[in-house]
Amino acid sequence: MNAESDERAPGPTADEKDEKAELGSRAPEFIKSRRSLHLSWQVGVFIVGLAVIGAGVLMLVFPGPGWLVIFAGMAIWATEFVWAQIVLRWTKRKVTEAAQRALDPKVRRRNITLTAIGLVIIAALLGWYLWKFGLVMPWKIDE
Repeated sequence: MNAESDERAPGPTADEKDEKAELGSRAPEFIKSRRSLHLSWQVGVFIVGLAVIGAGVLMLVFPGPGWLVIFAGMAIWATEFVWAQIVLRWTKRKVTEAAQRALDPKVRRRNITLTAIGLVIIAALLGWYLWKFGLVMPWKIDE
């Protein structure tokens, strides 16, 4: 018996499984079988997804998890529309790549160094401002 024959080939990665997943509507079969019902379903999914994405855009300006809600709206659209599924796959791939790059030791060291330099510059500017003008609250400024 050969040692190589006992080894199992590694299975597909999550990205490969995601690429092989079927594109298209995930509506129940009884809805897909009737054209007018399926069109109504698509309109409903589009409106719900649009409302969620609209709320996410508002949360970019106001407090709230804006990007998370926008991606949730895209996920709602991806249940019905192929273009949204493709955009969501691309986004997942890019986020995964960015996370892997951020965990690279060289990149982490560079980010920590740049953050430390930035904090030193901010502290120096704040110290200079306090030395020059002192601690003056905005509501006590004499005109």
